[in-house]
Amino acid sequence: MSGDEEEAPPEVHHYEHRGEVPWDIQNYWAQRYDIFSRYDEGIWLTDDAWFGVTPELISMKIALQIADAASSDRKVLVDAFAGAGGNTIAFARSGRWKRVYAIEKNPAVLKCAQHNAKIYGVEDKITWFLGDCFDVIKTHLKDLGPYSVLFASPPWGGPGYRSASVFDLQTMEPYSLEHLYTEYSAFTKDVVLYLPRTSDLNQLAQIVQGNTKVPVMHYCIRGASKALCIFYGNFQLS
Repeated sequence: MSGDEEEAPPEVHHYEHRGEVPWDIQNYWAQRYDIFSRYDEGIWLTDDAWFGVTPELISMKIALQIADAASSDRKVLVDAFAGAGGNTIAFARSGRWKRVYAIEKNPAVLKCAQHNAKIYGVEDKITWFLGDCFDVIKTHLKDLGPYSVLFASPPWGGPGYRSASVFDLQTMEPYSLEHLYTEYSAFTKDVVLYLPRTSDLNQLAQIVQGNTKVPVMHYCIRGASKALCIFYGNFQLS
């Protein structure tokens, strides 16, 4: 284990061999270095977190794109669904933000994110919040809206989302696209949503129709699209 030899909660693991991995997530084992290139240094994950982490190459690409595209008056980045820290760590590594604020409602997953940030040496750049992102934003971060870019990689309802040829964003669980858009737009005008690659773009267009230009970016690994981001607000994407 890396760092201070802290003790992991019971539901948190660092698997060292495929045989230790539960059968239903063994297909993710081969992707461990895509998820975290420093996996062998003691990365922590809960079993559910394996399929929720953004692969590192994609998280860094997103982080650098947001850093370049956001207006200069945006000083902080709010990661509404920090998970095990993949995107949060990338935002901190970009060096663009005065502070990164990361929110996660699962205590064990938050422990993973904090531990993983230490492995990447960016723990001092991040402020962590345990709780529901909508509550935390309204109670602790409400005054930061004018200075913030908000990034959200919400739950998509589990791995089953892959079975849909076109993903219905209005029935996305537990939060619909409309709910996310309404809540986050009340906080800041600059929002990036990380969504399934098969998302219904017509639904996106209907929800954000007040924006004259809403770029949608696909992110691929080895030629295969993994997900997309929708950027709405004052972004200058090249």
